[in-house]
Amino acid sequence: MNRIDRLFGITTLLQAKKYVSAEHLAEQFGISVRTVYRDIKALGEQGIPVSFEPHKGYFLVQGYFLPPVSFTPEEANSLVLLETIAATLADASIQAQYTAALTKVKAAMRERERERLEQFTSRIKMHLPEYFRGPADYLATLQSALADRRVIELEYCDKSGQSSQRPVEPIGLAFYNLSWHLIGWCQLRQDYRDFKVARIRQLTTTTRPFTKPDHLLLTEYIAGLNLPYVP
Repeated sequence: MNRIDRLFGITTLLQAKKYVSAEHLAEQFGISVRTVYRDIKALGEQGIPVSFEPHKGYFLVQGYFLPPVSFTPEEANSLVLLETIAATLADASIQAQYTAALTKVKAAMRERERERLEQFTSRIKMHLPEYFRGPADYLATLQSALADRRVIELEYCDKSGQSSQRPVEPIGLAFYNLSWHLIGWCQLRQDYRDFKVARIRQLTTTTRPFTKPDHLLLTEYIAGLNLPYVP
């Protein structure tokens, strides 16, 4: 990556995140921390308002935005692949949101890029077994509950067919064994539980905050499942 592309990439990353450390920038772009310092200085000299907060990192001063950008053919192709994955692995609640977001991205493209993207779209397809699809579209609602740290009320049907009502503090969503799973602290059982999203019969997001102050990280819970490693 040449320096101009790297400076643009750094600016884009700073716009996408609240704070970015010099170490993260160095790792992201394969450069030294000293080079990061030089690049940040160069951005300032070009009028891009980058500031720094101790113990947090660099950030773009509020109010600065990059203009619409063009995409390389490889970047555009990756968007099509992500759209296909979203349409196949996510439910309708996510598909609609991703399609709307991608439409906004396409609007920033040059006409030639958009035409090339549409041609490539017809050449990518994923197929999954019929049993993969769940009975309802809950992923978007679950995402909001996770982000807001709100308790959800579940009507859940276990593998034996028994239904129960569960107040749950969600800590994450995981996809494994061709299924989405909600990992959360079950207030009824006072323990962490793995709820297969396809078995959720009804879902309500409450306004109640979490009662447990500290939760396991999702990565810690998944590590405890001892799932087979796939390289």
